[in-house]
Amino acid sequence: MSEAEADGVTARYYTTDAERVLTFERDGRTAAVAQNLEGYAMLKVRTGADGDELERYYGFDMALDHAAELLGVGVDELPVPENATDMGM
Repeated sequence: MSEAEADGVTARYYTTDAERVLTFERDGRTAAVAQNLEGYAMLKVRTGADGDELERYYGFDMALDHAAELLGVGVDELPVPENATDMGM
């Protein structure tokens, strides 16, 4: 697992047996971006790591924009750990 923090937002990146997961937390709000482990499927934006899927995106930038909206911050305020920067198609 890797972690990054900036502007009151904590990001955690990790892998499971099936997915790459990037979670964000700010003031009790959570958002997650997930992709299959192989890294070639669309990104799923969820309310949390195991939360309800809200939308799917091809691009990482669009998924981050949605995650930022869920947290009530600008996308430029989301810290992204280095090993998560290649998510998306």
